[in-house]
Order: sequence, then structure tokens, then C-alpha cells
Amino acid sequence: MDKKQKWSPGVEAVLLILLSHMTAGLEVPLDLPQPPTITLQSPKDYIFDPRENIVIHCEAKGKPHPSFSWTRNGTNFDVETDSKVLMKPGSGTLVIDISGEKADAYEGTYQCTASNEHGKALSNTIMIRQSRSPLWSKEKNEAIMVQKGVSLVLPCRPPAGLPPPVIFWMDNNFQKLPLNKRVSQALNGDLYFSNVLPEDTRSDYICYARFPHTQTIQQKQPISVVVQNSNPEGERRPGFKLPSGSTSNKTVLRGETLELECIAEGLPTPDISWQKDARKLPSGRAFFSNFNKTLKISDVNEDDAGEYRCTATNKLGSAHHLIKVTVKAAPFWISAPRNLVLAPNETGILTCRVNGNPKPKINWFVNGRPIEDVYEENGPKIEEDTVILSNVQTGSSAVFQCNASNEFGYLMANAFVNVLAEAPRVLTLPNQVYRVIMNHPALLDCASFGSPIPTIAWFKDSQTSIKNGDSYVIHENGTLEINVAQPLHSGKYTCTATNNLGFKENDVFLEVKEPTRILTQPTYKKVQRGMSALFECKVKHDKTLMPTMTWLKDNGELPDDQRFEVGDDSLIIRDVTDDDAGTYTCITSTILDQDSASATLTVVEKPDPPTDLELTDQMERSVQLTWIPGDENNSPIQNFLIEYMDLLHQPGVWVNLTEVSGTTTTVQLQLSPYVYYTFRVLAQNDVGYSDPSDPSAQYRTNPSAPDENPTNVEGSGTESDNLVISWKPLTGFQSNGPGLQYKVQWRQKDVEDDWTSKNVVNDSQLVVSGTPTYVAYEIKVQAFNNYGNAPEPTVVIGYSGEDKPLSAPGSVQVTVLNSTLAEVQWEPVSNPSVRGELQGYRVYYRRVRGQQDQEEEAGGQEQILTFSGNRSEGMLPGLQPYSVYDLFIRVFNNKGEGPPSPKKTFETKEGVPDLPSFLSVMDHGLDTLTLKWGPPLSNNGRLTGYTLRYHPVNTTSELGPVKEVTFPANVTTITLTSLDASMLYKFYLKARTRKGPGPEITEEASTAMDTAVPNRQVDIATQGWFIGLMCAIALLILVLLIVCFIKRNKGGKYPVKEKEDAHQDPEIQPMKEDDGTFGEYSDTEDHKPLKGSRTPSNGTVRRDESDDSLVDYGEGGDGQFNEDGSFIGQYSGKKEKDTHEGNESSEAPSPVNAMNSFV
Repeated sequence: MDKKQKWSPGVEAVLLILLSHMTAGLEVPLDLPQPPTITLQSPKDYIFDPRENIVIHCEAKGKPHPSFSWTRNGTNFDVETDSKVLMKPGSGTLVIDISGEKADAYEGTYQCTASNEHGKALSNTIMIRQSRSPLWSKEKNEAIMVQKGVSLVLPCRPPAGLPPPVIFWMDNNFQKLPLNKRVSQALNGDLYFSNVLPEDTRSDYICYARFPHTQTIQQKQPISVVVQNSNPEGERRPGFKLPSGSTSNKTVLRGETLELECIAEGLPTPDISWQKDARKLPSGRAFFSNFNKTLKISDVNEDDAGEYRCTATNKLGSAHHLIKVTVKAAPFWISAPRNLVLAPNETGILTCRVNGNPKPKINWFVNGRPIEDVYEENGPKIEEDTVILSNVQTGSSAVFQCNASNEFGYLMANAFVNVLAEAPRVLTLPNQVYRVIMNHPALLDCASFGSPIPTIAWFKDSQTSIKNGDSYVIHENGTLEINVAQPLHSGKYTCTATNNLGFKENDVFLEVKEPTRILTQPTYKKVQRGMSALFECKVKHDKTLMPTMTWLKDNGELPDDQRFEVGDDSLIIRDVTDDDAGTYTCITSTILDQDSASATLTVVEKPDPPTDLELTDQMERSVQLTWIPGDENNSPIQNFLIEYMDLLHQPGVWVNLTEVSGTTTTVQLQLSPYVYYTFRVLAQNDVGYSDPSDPSAQYRTNPSAPDENPTNVEGSGTESDNLVISWKPLTGFQSNGPGLQYKVQWRQKDVEDDWTSKNVVNDSQLVVSGTPTYVAYEIKVQAFNNYGNAPEPTVVIGYSGEDKPLSAPGSVQVTVLNSTLAEVQWEPVSNPSVRGELQGYRVYYRRVRGQQDQEEEAGGQEQILTFSGNRSEGMLPGLQPYSVYDLFIRVFNNKGEGPPSPKKTFETKEGVPDLPSFLSVMDHGLDTLTLKWGPPLSNNGRLTGYTLRYHPVNTTSELGPVKEVTFPANVTTITLTSLDASMLYKFYLKARTRKGPGPEITEEASTAMDTAVPNRQVDIATQGWFIGLMCAIALLILVLLIVCFIKRNKGGKYPVKEKEDAHQDPEIQPMKEDDGTFGEYSDTEDHKPLKGSRTPSNGTVRRDESDDSLVDYGEGGDGQFNEDGSFIGQYSGKKEKDTHEGNESSEAPSPVNAMNSFV
């Protein structure tokens, strides 16, 4: 009842508070007082080799540094009194020199104690035993006589060693005996035969035992076995040799490996299967060995207990054995006690939670003494696995030991209680920089110590307090965890440690880096042997991290070969070989992360040639060919090509016969007669064709009559009186037999005549003489040999030779359609007069002269137009206008042309003239320009005159009003007057016939300037000389005004005034105010149209309504003035005689300048 009151709910609440003082792996700084802690000790079971020293480890730490002592077999072991035992300085480790001594004298149970003024820590009890490899006892083995088919067991029974030996069976030659389903070795080393066979007879069955610690092997005396066949055992159902009976029991400890075995005998040899409680065996931990006779389950737990059934089966039946497995457990930790650091007057808890089967017993010790012997009154409260220490005081530090044991073993742990009053300290180094990859967790350490335990707080950038939340977790040991680090988390972090004795802070820094990623991964490569393979591996990484790239082949290093070239972001393998095939991995890594990508290289090559060609099913016209494919060389075979050689007709020449699928290895081949065949096969894959296979055996087919006749049979004549019959001869392969000849037959078509025939040998044509000119013939060519004729040939139509035509086309007529096109018509000749195959008509025509010319044109070139087929008309394009032509026509066939038709003369109509041959500006006056031009190269009719259009172009390239004047045909020069000075003009000139005007020729020119104009624009108003000149003029005018004023006041006239009044000069006009200023010179050359342009007018120049025009000139000279009465220009040139208008002339009058007549 009292115990139940101790564990009241109130006490549980207190315990929860006390548990907050416990920290996993508590480390007290070594500069502070603390009880000892064992840091290194030997295993509980220590088996030593008697040839080496015994070393028993015991290391500890504490403040002050602990001293060490030992017990052996439960009593004090005085190390100093034994000269063979040495304890290492500053350590409790023992080194025992057993050379020359009996090693077994040091066997026993040892335990180490580490002590200082604050407590004692104990090691585990360590069992020290000497390894042993005893000899086999002497025994004499009699030969075992056994009948065939019975079961047999050869015992091994090795000597007991420490540790147990490894057993195996060998013969006298140290060769392991073969084991199989029938012959197997049991776990105890015995050799089992489910049934014996005569081949089991031998005299050297030897069992060997290998002792691992001493590395020695012991040998049993050989066993001799003789299998007799005098009374063999028959077939029988299975039965178990091991274990015996129908059931057995097995106990195994938790965490160990369970080994179950069932070995059965029977004939035939039985098969073994396993089952557990009608359920499946544990996945991942169950393994079968020894041909399914042994079942092993690793890391056994309580769930593995139960019934295991093994079944032996052969064709006569089955047998079962049930193994009941019990799982026990030596003590194992659930929660080992942990060190406590308490401040004075605090309360702490030590827990020692263990489990086992049977349940372990827990005993508590303090500094190696039972706890009940240390504390008589007011001691800690003990509740089985828990010790509660209340209101601890300075000087009460101690080491507590928890010992948990059952029949299968024990556990022992030390945990100190250190009573300290210590201000906080941060153990993490200051200003430490943590680097982490973005989107990964970040852990910032704040290891601290203090008593009472300090409270840890975190701040970001010295101001933001960090609380537990979605982004942050503050662990019990002070570590700050950022679940998913982002760039915004970079910066300075400050952790503070606080208790009632003080305060301490520490700064650390976090840098969040971009991840390293492979952007361009290597891809699968299929490369031909001898070529190069390129793997790319392009990487993106944080600019502050320097990555390194490593290439692996099949997860190992690259071969040490110069053919492998590693670049910054690539791997090149040159001259690839078959050994280079595999998986290539690029690994790019920084100090924080890495990324990898892999790709496979397949080395391909054209296939190996097929082998073992065989001919079967041999028939008259067919045979079956089979072969064995060669190695595909990593590229599937797509098809096979079968070739043959005709050793009779074309030796040395291989001919393609057929292709078959790459999955086919047999084909039925169709053959021809009278051929000596040999075959070969080529395989094709993506790389190409293999080398040819070795040729097959020769296969000869029997002769027969030809199967076909010659092709391309034709009949034509080379002369007007012959017929040449030709054909494509059969090949030797097509001949089908010896004695190949051709029977050639012919007769005139549509004439009731018999066939004329002739046999031809070794030729492919026959010339028939004495034939009529161009007559149709029926022709046949038939092949035959010594074994018969080919099928009846088809009839082909041919013609005998041609001759030149006899007749000329008649009734030639020409119709002129326009100035450049005429149509010619004729009457075709009769078919018999053609004397061959009509090819067409040729029209020969020539320009004789122009219509205005009296004499024939010299050197006129004859032109020819061909009209194919049986035509009676045609068009003659490209004629020259206003011309006289003659023509004639001939018919032609393959042999040549016939006689010409009578010449026919015709005239083309009048057309428009060509553009004038040239247009140039001769003289540039202040307000005049003189133009000269040449007549058209071709008038194409009767030339009636010229039309000139012109207009000014200002400095902005704008067009002024257009003027137009016309001239007679004999005028080629004109002077234009009344033009603006310093003005650019553009001119358009075209010739005219009665048909109309021809294309225009253009030109540009400028009138002269009225003052000297510098080559470049100058603002004269800013020039010094100009300013001086103006000042002088102003002064002179002022003086004149003063003189005039004086004269007027006197009432008289001054001489100048008198002269003005008497003689008025019409050319002297008052100066306007606007005229007293000078304008700037503007060069408009960059904006005016191109000079010398000969492009016809495009109609963009508008004609002004007030354009002037010239009337036709005659003797009266009536056309000298414009409509406003102003004179335009002067015409100069020789009088020209027009043959069509008679003797007429015009005479240009003298020029008279009229100012301002042109606006």
C-alpha cells in the first residue's frame, strides 16, 4: 500500500518536471569537477591467443583524473606485485606478458574500477579465456561397406575448441568434396548421404577442423566407403535422419541467428520445404542454405517463436518434422541511466529500464557498493528501475551503477550524479559559419553547460526573437533547426544561455547556398567500335562553391587509358572498344552537396558472318539453305542477304539473290537450270553488313529449254534499203543450257507473205538488205538451245530505212497580225512523199530591208523556226516593225529535209520608234539651255517628230509646272530660253511615228548662276568685307542725300537728275527692297533626280494647263512665239529631206531674249 502511495499522480507531475533536467549524452567540461566516466573497456568475453600478450582495456575520464584498480575472480588484483603485468600510465589498461608462462594462469574474471574524490565507476566483468585447438583423438576407422541406394552418415566429431572450429570435408588432394541435394554437411560437421551411389566409393573422406584464433587446421583420419551393388536398395519414401523423431525443440536468444536443419534420406533424393505456423517466413531475415536443408533467421525477436515444419518429398510420398522454437532474451536496454548534473537543493531521477526473458533482476550500486549499504537513512528513494534523489547538497556527487541480470546474461551501466553550482557557458565555438544547401534542413549548434541547466534562446540578426514554429525548432540540447532553409534565412544568429548564476551568448552565421544540379545529363549512346563516344554533363552551382566532377564506369574508377579524355563538362572516349561498354556516371560535388547522372554506352559493330551453311531438300529448280547467325555485336540483325555465284557462266562474280528477315535462318531458294551454284550469306544490322560467310557447297542444276526470249527487240533501217533487227541477248544464266541460238523471223506488214527466218549465234542483231524505203515489218526473235525452244515470242513492228522527203509544202500564206507578229500557213506534204517518219516543218525567214529603204539590207541573218509533228500553221514572233521579210518552208524526217517551198514575201506593220539614241545639254546660260539629241536607232515606221517635256526641280526635289513642246523629225537641237537662273531642270524626250510615241529618254541640267557662287555654302552677311562694303555704300548714300537736299533747297536741278529725266533706260528699273538682300546658296545636288536617266516616263509628271507647244514648221516661220507672245528658242541644223513628204525645209530665225517669259 505504501508503494502505491509513493507513485501518486502528484508524484508523477513532479517526475515530469524532474525529467526536464535530463539531457542525452550530457558532457561536463573537463575543467569542472566530475566523477569518473568509463570511456573504453574490453568485451565481456575475451578469448586470447596464447602466442600474444593479453591486453585488457580500461580507460576513463574525470576531474581530477581518476586512478585505477582491478579485481580478479572477485578479489583485489595487485598489479604491482606481478612483474608480468603492466598498467599503462594514466590509464587502467593492463598488458600481461604471457611469454614463457602458463597462459591459463591468467584466465578468470576481471573488473576495473576508476576512482577520484567524487566517486567510482566500474567496468563490466570481463571473462578472460585462452583459445584452444586440441588434437583429434587417435582412432582407427574401418572401411564402411554399404549397398547402393541406402542412406549413410559419416561422423566428424571434432575436438572441442575455443572458439568452436569451422568444419569442412576434403580428399587427400585437399580438394573440397562436392556437396549437392543428395550429399550434404550438417551443422555439427557430419556428412550425410540421402542415398549412396557407386561413384561415392572412395578411401579419402577426410574431415578437417579449422580453429580461427590460432589459424590451425586439424585432420581426422580418412574414412573409406565402398558402395556395393550386390543387393541394391529400392526406391522408398523419405525419412528424416536429422533431427530424429517427428518433433524437436529449439531455444534461441533474442538478437541471435536461429539455425534449423532437416536432413532426410530416401530414393529418389527428397526435396525439402519449410513452413511456419501455416504462415510465411519473415521477409528479409529468412535465408535458406545447404540445398534448402538449413533455414536461418537473423536478428531473432519474440515474433519468431512458434512451430516450424520441414517437409521432405519425393515421388513416393512425404515426411514431416515439427520444430518448436522458443525465444529467450538476455537483458537488453530500453533506457540506460544517464549522467545527472544537479545544482544544490535540486532533485533528480536515474532510470534503468531493461527487458529480457526471463525478466531481469535490477540491483543498484553507489561507487561499487550496494545502495542499501551506502544510505541508511534519508537516502534516495528506490522503486525497482528508478532512483529519486531529492534536495541534493554540495559534496554528494557519486557514481551510480545499475546491474540487470537473468540466467542468460547481465547488463551494467554507470551514471554519475554531479552536484555543481556553475554559471552558463556556451561550448560551441564563436562566430562559426554554417553553410547549407537551399531547401535542406539547417542545424545551428548551441552546446552549453551550466548548473542549474541554462535556458537557451535564439535571436536573428541580434533583434528578432526566434520561437518554435513552422520554420524553426529549438531542440532540448539548444540546437536550432530550420526545417527548410531559404536564402532569407541567411544571416547572423545569436544564442543565449541563462540560469540563476549568469548569462552567456554566442554568435553564429548561416549561409544558404544554391543547390548543385546537373542541367545537361549524359544520354544513352550506341557507338560503333573504333568511333568516339561523347557524354555531356553540364552543371549549375552556387557561385561561391567550387564543384569538382568525377566520372565513374560501372561505379568504379575510369580505366587508366589515354583514350578517356575528361573535360570540364564532358567525357570523350576515343577509339571505343568492346570493353568500354557499361554505365558511366558523372558526379559533381561541392563541400555541401552533390548530384549525379548516369548513362549507358553500348558498343556496336556490324554482325559477325553467318556460319555452317547447309543445302538440303535439293530439287530441280529449288534448294533449301540453312545457316547459323553470327554474333549480333549489340545491334539486332535486321535481315540476311543471300548471294550466289554462277561458276559456269560468271565465275568470281557474286549476285544478290534474295533477302530474308533477321529472325530467319532457313530459306527456300528458287533456281535456274544449267547453273553451277554456290551460295553465301551476309547479315545486316544498324551498323551495316557483315563480312560474307564462307561459301556453301556447290549445287548444279540440270539444263533445259530457255524460259524466256530476248527483250528490247527493235527494227529500224540504217540505209534507205535495209532493215536492222536488234535485241538484248540472254545471259548465260538465262540460257538454261548449252547451244544457245536465236531464230529471227520477219515479214512485211499487211502483205500476205510467209515469214522469212534466219538463225543467229553469238550476235544480237541481223541486217536485212533490199527492203523498200520506210516500210513496216513484223518481227519475231525466239531463243532456243540444245534442249528445246523458248515460248512463242511476241510480234514487234519495225520499219525499214528512211530517205529524204520528195515534196515541198505548198500554198504558203502569211498573215501579218501586228508590227512584230505574223502567222504562216501551208499545205502539208503527202505521207508517201515523206519517205520516213515525219518529224515536222522548218520555216526559214529573213528581214530583207525596212519599208522606207530602197536597197536590200546587207548581211541579213536567216532565222529558223521548227514546228514538230504534222503541222500546217505556225506563228512568227519577234519581227521588226515596218520591214520587208521573205520565207520558205521545208518538211523533214529522221533522214533530213525535203526541197524548199517557193519564197513568200510579206511586210510588217508600222510600230512606235525606239528612244532617241542620246540626249545631252550643250550650253548652260543664265536663263538658257541648249539641248541636242540623236534619232532613234530604229524608227520602226515613218518618223513624224519629237516631243519634249521639261520642268524645274527646286531644292526640296519638288517638281515645278511641266512645259511640253513638239518638233519635226528633222530637228535635233533646241535652245530653251526664259528659264530661271540657278535652277535645275529635268527633260523628257521621245520620238513619234504615225503609230504613236516611243519610250522617253531623260536628262537633267541647271542654268548658270547670276553671281559667282563658292563651292560650299557661306553666310556672306557674316563676312568682314561684306560688312565694310555695306557701310561704305550707306555712307555714300548719306552723302548723296545731303547733296540732293542742299540742291533742292537752292531750287535747281542737279545734272544726274537732268539726265534721268531726258533719257529713260528701259533696262534700268528701280530696285525693290527685297532685291537688296542676298540669299544663301543652296546645293540641291543631293536631292535632284539622277542625270542621264533613260527610263521611260512613268506618268508621274503632271502636264500644266498653260504648257506651250510648237506648230509644225514651214517656210513662213509662224511658230516662233508662245501663246503669250514670247519667243521660246532658236532651232539650228541642216535641212533634211523627207522622202515621203517631198522637199520641204524650215529655217530658224534669230533669237531674241525676252525676260520673264518662262515662269
